[in-house]
Amino acid sequence: MILIDSHGWIEYFAEGPLADSYAPFIEKANVENTVTPTIVVYEVYRKIKNTKGEQKALEAYAQISRTKIIELNSPLSLEAADISLTTKLGMADSIIVATAKTYNAEIITSDKHLKNIKAVKFISK
Repeated sequence: MILIDSHGWIEYFAEGPLADSYAPFIEKANVENTVTPTIVVYEVYRKIKNTKGEQKALEAYAQISRTKIIELNSPLSLEAADISLTTKLGMADSIIVATAKTYNAEIITSDKHLKNIKAVKFISK
């Protein structure tokens, strides 16, 4: 199981320099192999709509919708809060790490804040 962080989705849909590195993960993502926290849906849609327009943002959302979308619930919130307290990560990153931990997923990211977190595949140039 994998969790593609917001950075990956944004890089791919904004056609950034690491888009090709994320392509294999994104193009194969589905409900059986990828979990996506709702905070990632928010971050990706907001960023892509702001930089590339609504149509591209809706295309990104359609692709993300093919994955297993994980709603933020009380147990996940508590886990994220504990992670934030021990790692000093911000709210969104803590929710992402908590979701990955709960679903035993590897995080695919270029977010430097997550680079040293267990079960992270860090993508860089």
